[in-house]
Amino acid sequence: MAKSEAVKDPAVKGKLKLILLLVLALLLAIGLSVGATWFFLQRGDSKPQVDPATVSNVRPAAIYEPLAPAFVVNFNQNGRQRYMQVSITMQGRDQAALDALKVHMPVIRNNLVMLFSGQPFDSLATPVGQEMLRQKATASVQEVAQKEVGKLVIDQLLFTNFVLQ
Repeated sequence: MAKSEAVKDPAVKGKLKLILLLVLALLLAIGLSVGATWFFLQRGDSKPQVDPATVSNVRPAAIYEPLAPAFVVNFNQNGRQRYMQVSITMQGRDQAALDALKVHMPVIRNNLVMLFSGQPFDSLATPVGQEMLRQKATASVQEVAQKEVGKLVIDQLLFTNFVLQ
């Protein structure tokens, strides 16, 4: 009998309704939050998907072409004979342009040998000097490519082996 009397009590009924309304309001707020989040996230994904190959600012994969044999240059420093050996790899993006540049390899090798032999040996012993030489060599090859092929064929030259003796 006590249970049936407690449910019929108006004060308990009012508290029960209040708790029920608070729970429903909380569930409604959570539902609206989840729904709004889902809506805005789905709206952001509605942008058309673009194929990377069709976008003009996407660069093609790098192609590496080694220059063989390695360059060997001698220096005369204070009456002492010094040597430098450099293995170089060209980095480009267009295989056809790299193949067109190979025709002019004697000019490229000549310019690089002249550039290497004209460097002071002391500056080549530092990493900064080696990087400066790499940048000068890249500019030299790009100059030949621009003159002979009509465009910059290589992005950069990479020193894959650098030995000073």
